[in-house]
Amino acid sequence: MAQHHALASQESYNPNHLLDILLGKMQLKNDAALSRMLEVAPPVISKIRHHRLPVGASLLIRMHEVTGMSIRDLRDLMGDRRTKYRLSDAQGRPKPEQKAAMEAAAAAAAQQGQAQGQSQQSSGASSAASENKGSGNAQ
Repeated sequence: MAQHHALASQESYNPNHLLDILLGKMQLKNDAALSRMLEVAPPVISKIRHHRLPVGASLLIRMHEVTGMSIRDLRDLMGDRRTKYRLSDAQGRPKPEQKAAMEAAAAAAAQQGQAQGQSQQSSGASSAASENKGSGNAQ
């Protein structure tokens, strides 16, 4: 049997135990009934039983919603003893070159905004002066 995912390489990993406990807790007769309760296709349960598909996060959450059991308890039942999740500290942060580009763009936009503000003030003053000259000549 070829194991296709990293979780299956753990000696304690046994998703069948988890599925059997769920069948008993929910008083279901077979995997087809379990798949209906979890709102997944029946082949998903079969693939999990035969170690061809890991129990994913979305399925664990669905099991939690249906049974009321904690995610930690569900993971313990299937023998997943990992304590760390595979999230990077830097996940979601922009890369340094992206951050530098964003800062440069923000600085350029700020300078452009200041330049436009100054040109509007000076053009406003010159137009007011020309209006005064024009009105002074008319009187």
